[in-house]
Amino acid sequence: MPQPALLAHYLVRDLGGRRVLDGVCLTASPGHRIGLIGENGVGKSTLLRLLAGVDEPDAGSVTRPRDVGFLHQEMPFDADSTLGAVLDEALREAREDLAELDRLGEELARVPEDDPGHRELLDAYGRRLEQAQDRESWDADRRAALVLGGLGLGALGHDRSLRSLSGGQRGRLALAALLVRRPSALLLDEPTNHLDDEAAAFLEAQIRSLPGTVVVASHDRAFLDAVTTDLIDLDPAVDGPVRYGGNYSAYLSEKHAERQRWERRYAEEQEEREELRESVGVTAHRVAPDRGRVDNEKMGYGHRAGRVQNSVSRRVRNATRRLEELERTQVTEPPRPLRFAAGDLARRGEQSSEPLVALRDVRVPGRLALDRLEVAATDRLLVTGGNGAGKSTLLAVLAGQLPAEGEVHRRRGVTVGLLTQDTVFNRPARTVRDTYEAAVGPARAAKVPLGSLGLMHGADLDRPVGELSVGQRRRLALAVLVARPPHLLLLDEPTNHLSPRLCDELEEALGTGPGAIVVASHDRWLRRRWQGRELRLAPEPDRRSSGITAP
Repeated sequence: MPQPALLAHYLVRDLGGRRVLDGVCLTASPGHRIGLIGENGVGKSTLLRLLAGVDEPDAGSVTRPRDVGFLHQEMPFDADSTLGAVLDEALREAREDLAELDRLGEELARVPEDDPGHRELLDAYGRRLEQAQDRESWDADRRAALVLGGLGLGALGHDRSLRSLSGGQRGRLALAALLVRRPSALLLDEPTNHLDDEAAAFLEAQIRSLPGTVVVASHDRAFLDAVTTDLIDLDPAVDGPVRYGGNYSAYLSEKHAERQRWERRYAEEQEEREELRESVGVTAHRVAPDRGRVDNEKMGYGHRAGRVQNSVSRRVRNATRRLEELERTQVTEPPRPLRFAAGDLARRGEQSSEPLVALRDVRVPGRLALDRLEVAATDRLLVTGGNGAGKSTLLAVLAGQLPAEGEVHRRRGVTVGLLTQDTVFNRPARTVRDTYEAAVGPARAAKVPLGSLGLMHGADLDRPVGELSVGQRRRLALAVLVARPPHLLLLDEPTNHLSPRLCDELEEALGTGPGAIVVASHDRWLRRRWQGRELRLAPEPDRRSSGITAP
């Protein structure tokens, strides 16, 4: 049975008085795995919700397969439901396929072949058989066990309530339920959040094996590189959203060339526009026939004046027509994308061989066990490890925000800044601009304007922080930190919820400048390019595998 396509026609969606999507079209055929990328707020999640049918467009339409799977931010189950109940629901369609095949098979055995109803039963059996084959229904129970194990949930009892699971475990369970179902169209919003390397690699293999359509919004550049056959960039472009064939690496080179073409076309049109205005308004009239006669043209002055007048009129008309056409069809000016321009992220302290922070035999029961760690004044340290290894806990200990057993020594006068994974501002009604000024002080805000850091769009500066997306709130929190660079900057998953381009620029800034920076990250793209030291943490029962490697 051919897999149906997912089609979107000229989708328009306004939210909060702002047009988020404006005439977006999309064709997602079976076998295509389409990545949605772009700045926070350009409409990636909104587009997924429209495709899934959980939200309605203000204009346009969506044609979707009957069975669409959408990775919700919240589990569509009561907190008192069990893991087993979630799996039963995920397996329901496959079990219905098998039960219906058994029923139809028994009916066919009872109805003679020459009976008029036999042919109808045979057709129904064939349709259900094709559907069961597409879903791999016979393999569903084995697949469920495989998926749970691959996403790190295999050791959980099926009687565990959702309430007893962590947020990351609930997110992975929602993802597991979709992979078990194998719907015709799979829509995923940031699916690699809460996944370690092994789980992310498992997810990539699962998605590549799906016969249907996949549309995924993700900031994970390694994931996009591994699974996508196409990328749609929702950032502003000369002709609207652009679809690029290939994975993230292919997109990078083509996107740069496309931006250059847009800037060049805009510059050429503006230059031609000014020349035409000059021609219409000034140049043509410089040869007007009422200029004074010179001696050598007295005899033919009247005749020549008429020819000049006709020539001037023709040139003015042609230039005017071309100017009107150009002003009607000219491309818009390329908007200035966010460009991370914070300068030094950390600052140099007093000259000393003493480390900024030194840890000895540090323990946070159940969360972290570390024998020794020193962070030097200009260190670049990447902290890696699976979920539960203690990365966030270590940063909180380094920042002095979490008490720990053992010895924690900080150099006198050292300043520390910490970007946490969850960013919350206490006054959600306060504007972005006022929140920034209150955090860094009026003098510093005047010296380092928020807009100069390349982390927030000018149009967002007067919005209440409570209306910002998760990514926008994290960018604001990062701006507050780097506006007054600390001696030691601690970043917990800094690339989460950032656009791929901002991730690239932030990574470039991490590798240069004074001061010390410690980054905890599961971002495989970042880790492959890291030039500093690396500290890999293992879960507490296996702390012997922890170790520091030099660049």
